[in-house]
Amino acid sequence: MAEHIHKPTKFPNRIFEAFQGGEDPATISRVAHETAHALLSRVRADPDPVVVERLVAYTDENGIDAVAELWSRATPRSLPGALWRIYLLRLLIRQDPTGTSFLFQRGVEVARTIDPVIAGAAQPTGPEEIIVLADAILRGIFSGDFAVALERAGAFCRVMSTGATSLADDADAAEPERASELTRRGLRFAEMGAELNACARLWRTDSLD
Repeated sequence: MAEHIHKPTKFPNRIFEAFQGGEDPATISRVAHETAHALLSRVRADPDPVVVERLVAYTDENGIDAVAELWSRATPRSLPGALWRIYLLRLLIRQDPTGTSFLFQRGVEVARTIDPVIAGAAQPTGPEEIIVLADAILRGIFSGDFAVALERAGAFCRVMSTGATSLADDADAAEPERASELTRRGLRFAEMGAELNACARLWRTDSLD
């Protein structure tokens, strides 16, 4: 399949046909895994900086829909599932860098683990620093140590979860609805962090399919 993908940031139209009409789960899964492996193997074999930067900024120019169509329904502990979560995290950060950096900084302040160090954000972490972190993690997927990039993303999620939980505790008495929303967000970040770390472990044993 890799030979049909001439530009790493574009995919043949036939790939999207699998998602039209009746959707066969087996076909969706096969397409997700094939495209993820084809893209990653091609770029990592020859990580041209220009190509890598195009991939990092792909959703800025083309939106998240194409990536979602390909990979969002893949199982969490899979290569397409991991790629989807990395792109999704970057999108969440860029959509609200101020709010994201506020949650992250709170997480750093109350964390009792080395997760802030693993995530690798500049301190203090403001909106600009959090955007730089998002791009660095995604860039590492294509041109660095893939497992390390996943571990950085997992650590980022855990710091965010810690920050959201801390803010939920602060808001619990005066703003119960906001506290509930922050708690849900914290749980989702914790879940995503666990999924990304599981993918990193699988990658290190050549088991991430």
